[in-house]
Amino acid sequence: MQIFKSPVRDMQFVLHDVLRIGAEDIPGYRDLDRETTEAILEEAAKVAEGLLLPLNEVGDREGCRLENGVVRTPPGFREAFDAVREGGWTAVDCDTEWGGQGLPHVIHTAAQEAFVSANMAFNMYQGLTHGAYSAIRLHGTEAQKALYLPRLTTCEWTGTMNLTEPHAGTDLGIMRTRAEPRGDGTYAITGQKIFISAGEHDLAENIVHLVLAKIPGGPEGTKGISLFIVPKFLPREDGSLGERNALSCGKIEHKMGIHGNATCVMNFEGATGWLLGQEHKGMRAMFTMMNEARLGVGLQGYAQAEIAYQNARAWARERVQGRNPLPDRNAGAVAAAATAAGAADPLIVHPDIRRSLMEQKAFVEGARALAYWAATLIDRAHRKGDAEADALVSLLIPVVKGFLTDRGFEMTVAAQQVYGGHGYIEETGVSQFVRDARIAMIYEGANGIQALDLVARKLPAGGGRPFMAFLEHVKGFIKAHEEEDETLKVQVLDPLKAASKDLQAAAMHFMERAAKAPEDALAGATDFMHLMGHVCLGLMWARMAVAAHRALAEGRGDRAFLEAKLATARFHAARQLPATALHLARIRSGGEAVMALPAEAF
Repeated sequence: MQIFKSPVRDMQFVLHDVLRIGAEDIPGYRDLDRETTEAILEEAAKVAEGLLLPLNEVGDREGCRLENGVVRTPPGFREAFDAVREGGWTAVDCDTEWGGQGLPHVIHTAAQEAFVSANMAFNMYQGLTHGAYSAIRLHGTEAQKALYLPRLTTCEWTGTMNLTEPHAGTDLGIMRTRAEPRGDGTYAITGQKIFISAGEHDLAENIVHLVLAKIPGGPEGTKGISLFIVPKFLPREDGSLGERNALSCGKIEHKMGIHGNATCVMNFEGATGWLLGQEHKGMRAMFTMMNEARLGVGLQGYAQAEIAYQNARAWARERVQGRNPLPDRNAGAVAAAATAAGAADPLIVHPDIRRSLMEQKAFVEGARALAYWAATLIDRAHRKGDAEADALVSLLIPVVKGFLTDRGFEMTVAAQQVYGGHGYIEETGVSQFVRDARIAMIYEGANGIQALDLVARKLPAGGGRPFMAFLEHVKGFIKAHEEEDETLKVQVLDPLKAASKDLQAAAMHFMERAAKAPEDALAGATDFMHLMGHVCLGLMWARMAVAAHRALAEGRGDRAFLEAKLATARFHAARQLPATALHLARIRSGGEAVMALPAEAF
């Protein structure tokens, strides 16, 4: 049986002690005092733990069914979705103009974390709707906004994004879906899209599909792609629903995980659509929402690692196996009591189990801080029009999405390993976390594409200024705090400094080799993304360590909680940050070894 408790105290520590959101000059942040955010997060925890968690295994076991063209979601999903809607959780950071609460994106991010941990498949229905809302808000006409945004805000209508086609995955330039102008301002959309999450379901009155398609006569490749609003039911001017549009769900995919979310094949057979934004500018319209969307997927990576870690931790405390090789060394009261009561000790006393749990804990807590920091940068870019914040978060997003989902999946596997054979048995529930986490490495741009985006587009963007600004941010933080405490400097800040030098060396290697050996950067892209990811988490742990050290010095907060933060920061610096040297060595080895075999030799 799965367990989960929303880590509200950890969330609050990041928001207020590390990021100090209440002191930021971002509009709306001054209202985010500790009491306010705690009230929001505690309520989100009640929904996650009491409503969504009990449906997680139900959704995994029952899945979705396609019956006469309608997808039936798992038992309990509709009632839970209504409760989430009525509680206002779909509208946290939506504009007040359209019925939202107008809170900053960082609060939406924190609240969503609890929901994703408790039931990732369920939360995708509202998460995808948020993406459709953002696209229409940024690119829609006033009439389109008035019609769609209030209903997407409340999830009275839900939304999707239709990109992928059977013959074209990442390569959108070769898509075949067509949009024929009808002469009345509408288009006839014809084609097939696959892997459409929440493409059909029974949770909402209408489903608003955002569909990428090509208008005949437009430019070739991605420059000829346009974006269209194609609703399941055609709305009348007053928002009431008219006739069914010429679109249907051909089938739902049987897949590895997220069984509670319907992954659909969607057929458009001359369906009525309306242009969203400008002709042939569909990619631009889509990418304006990518930072938020990919942050959300990165969040899925560590949120699944969080629930997996909580379950593994509980199993390690309760499951007795073998004798403690270090009976007098930091066993803890729980382990000591179990040792005295029987012939075996709890798993948690064993050094290798402790190593695994520490790796999981260090990743999850560092990833949370990185995700929340990225959310504050999105808020700063959107609410203040800060171009530097926008450039920095655009640089970080491939790392947030790629690194956090790669490592998040690894941590769910590590949690499963703590269970031994019981982790492979479905009744313990831990295998679901592994299966659900796996998709986050693939959708919203597979992680190899994230790595290529980082090295080929984001690294050289603006003449490299955003990347240099990130390095200066790391250096500046180290310099500002290395005199505070010698132990902190040696055990946390110095390893971060060494890791940041590895990152700078890797970037310099790419620049030096760009003209004569471009394959070096392409072959080393994933290593660079992971190298930068380790530095990002190292920076987050340095910030958390400084915050914990100051709180202890000032006599604030829970001493055991703060000391645990410092111990985890030291662990991360000692055991995780050295990975940057490995990634740098791989990058320096170049692309020759990678490309040595001819294609036919595989």
